[in-house]
Amino acid sequence: MKYSLKKQIRSFGYAWKGIRQCVGKEQNLSFHLITTAVVIAAGFFFGITRTEWIVIILCIGVVIAAELFNTAIEKLVDLVSPERHPIAGQVKDIAAGAVLVCAVAAAIIGIIIFLPYLS
Repeated sequence: MKYSLKKQIRSFGYAWKGIRQCVGKEQNLSFHLITTAVVIAAGFFFGITRTEWIVIILCIGVVIAAELFNTAIEKLVDLVSPERHPIAGQVKDIAAGAVLVCAVAAAIIGIIIFLPYLS
């Protein structure tokens, strides 16, 4: 298979398009992005270490990726099951639960990182 820079660039374009389709339209993603801005500002304010930045950036990436996966799953479920169905509801709830697990873990990590700076 021949590598094509054009195809690779096009793929990145599709990925950015997917992100743009969610930003400002998905309430939970908007909340996560606002929280991201606050956490980044706090990181600069407190002068957190390089290692702490790595952990914070990883947490931000995981939570935002989980939210994007959740949105994709919800849209796919709506497409294949436009009428209410118990299993469709379960799939959506499970995907939302995965985001919650990631967000709670990130919040706990944030507390562990920032709490010493508040003392």
